[in-house]
Amino acid sequence: MIATPLLLLILLAIVQFALWSHATHIAQAAAAQGLAAARAQNGTAAAGTASAQQLLDQLAQGPLTGTNIAAERGAVSASVRISGIATSVVPFLSLPVRAEAVGPVERFVPDVATGR
Repeated sequence: MIATPLLLLILLAIVQFALWSHATHIAQAAAAQGLAAARAQNGTAAAGTASAQQLLDQLAQGPLTGTNIAAERGAVSASVRISGIATSVVPFLSLPVRAEAVGPVERFVPDVATGR
């Protein structure tokens, strides 16, 4: 009698961890996609945000909710941060999801030897 509810709770915890892990992978993929758009030679932070949002719209309908995207692009580097909440299976359990991707911006540097 005691083992059945405990077994069900353990099973729900395993499913919850799998959903949280999947949501984290989706957030990381969206951050990487947004970074690729933001750090391109003529890219912008808005392009990074739009690219990340597009991927989240395609992949994160179930496992990731309440997403927030913050993209920044400076002269030297770009970054995209995504936060949200993993879908809850266990009542009253809200697991946060965070992902960040940072990289240098692409810029054209002429070759000094050839003058191009």
